[in-house]
Amino acid sequence: MIEKVSLFTKKRDFFLFLLTSTFILIFSLFIEYRNYKEFIRFDSALVEATVLMQYTKTKESKTYQVLKLKSDDGLTFHTTSKKSLQDVKGKKLQLEIFMGEIGFYEYLTQFYANSKLLQIKENSAPKQKVNDFIASAHENKNIANVYQALYTNESVDKDTQNAFSNLGVSHIVAISGFHLSILSALLYFFLRPIYRFFQDRFFPYRNSKIDLFVIVVSVLFAYMLFLDSPPSLVRSFGMFVVGFVLYDRGVEVFSMQTLLVTILLLLAFFPRLSFSLGFWLSAGGVFYIFLFLIHFKNWSTFWQLMGISVLVYIFMLAVSLFIFQNFSIYHPLSIILSILFTPFYPISILLHFIGFGDFFDSFLEWLLVLGRDGAKVELNLYLFLLHAIISFAAIWSKIGMQILIVFSSFILVYAIYQVA
Repeated sequence: MIEKVSLFTKKRDFFLFLLTSTFILIFSLFIEYRNYKEFIRFDSALVEATVLMQYTKTKESKTYQVLKLKSDDGLTFHTTSKKSLQDVKGKKLQLEIFMGEIGFYEYLTQFYANSKLLQIKENSAPKQKVNDFIASAHENKNIANVYQALYTNESVDKDTQNAFSNLGVSHIVAISGFHLSILSALLYFFLRPIYRFFQDRFFPYRNSKIDLFVIVVSVLFAYMLFLDSPPSLVRSFGMFVVGFVLYDRGVEVFSMQTLLVTILLLLAFFPRLSFSLGFWLSAGGVFYIFLFLIHFKNWSTFWQLMGISVLVYIFMLAVSLFIFQNFSIYHPLSIILSILFTPFYPISILLHFIGFGDFFDSFLEWLLVLGRDGAKVELNLYLFLLHAIISFAAIWSKIGMQILIVFSSFILVYAIYQVA
């Protein structure tokens, strides 16, 4: 068996890569800044945007609607409207937005803008049609919303979001590399025998591995565009492409070098990802998966799957508590739920196609009820930083890995104690 080689064997190669990435980043930022200056050229601008979220807020005895929108140009922003505004979630609005004090940083991340609503349009985009099809299969609006989040990256309401956060399964609802890996495996499984049938008869000289990769990656790329390129999925797709290219050239894929290269390239080409929490959480999950594989690569496939499910959960718990603070006594159930999600995801898709999309509705309703009772468990900044330091030390040290396991387990016990 030929041993895989490292991506960078010399420091000079790594620094050359860093220099190239820096030039790409500077050029990308220049393009973004030019677009920003064009955007704020006048005091107001007409935009068409899809409503991602809509909720009511009261401040100083005034009640109004808050809208989170994404424009056709990819800008994400918030605005407010009168409380009598109808339900417009998923619809397309034509707005006149007023520039105010929108800076370059806000332009790259998210900004608030005063606006004037000009027109409400029914969203006829293919994504909305899929959402309507999903909604037609469910009586419970919240359950339909969960499936829309799973298939089309639709935003879920705050109560549902908190319930899943209390159960530790927010990563399942938000489309990421977990979903992409399942879809790519399914595509490969179904396409391989079809491809082999035609290959044996018409083009036996072709490399089936490369051809199937091109087909699968093309389908996944189209799906990513269909979902408006969510940051976590962009990271996963980039990792998928970079990983295959390196694998095909005999380079070690499951390494921190691969992860670092993927992150730096994506940030260089798409600077907005730097400000995406979903992107960094997705990258963190992959970091801990690779960390596990570095130290336990000799385990059997079954025990690797079990070990990843348990250890990545307790490693990411510190990150989750520091950022979100949501926890409940049922939070550790996410280990089992994450394992069950692998068969659930493709089966649920099939059930929607054959008219039985509501088959798991009772189970999901039970989960939402289970996740209502949660508490805020805050993790001290210094404990979080210590956890991060130990995590990076564990890349090179088995003792560091053992300390990380113990320390992360202590955080889990502490969190359970807080809500018990």
